[in-house]
Amino acid sequence: MTKAEVLKKEILSQYRSVRQFALEMGIPYSTLVTALERGIEGMAYGTVIRMCDRLNLNPVDFSALDKDTSLGAQLLENRVMQSYIKLNQTGRDRILELMEDFGQIERYRAKGKKGK
Repeated sequence: MTKAEVLKKEILSQYRSVRQFALEMGIPYSTLVTALERGIEGMAYGTVIRMCDRLNLNPVDFSALDKDTSLGAQLLENRVMQSYIKLNQTGRDRILELMEDFGQIERYRAKGKKGK
């Protein structure tokens, strides 16, 4: 399935029509229909990113994102993991220790999270 086909399928599963999605996104209907028929490669990158964010799709491979995860959070998580896997076991162990330590310090803790 092409990226355009994935987008169209997801649009129709979440919205009544492609026209409704175009209106809510502020994209000209004819532009969206053309992109879905001919491929999205000619669309502006920012538009594709906004569409993926609205549809909860990963803009890299167009896979579904977790419903409770924003696009920005998913991309940050991917970036962290890409850096983590570059480390050897000693580096990975040290990073996990540091994360545990920082998790115990109130000023670094995410709101609503309690330390052990």
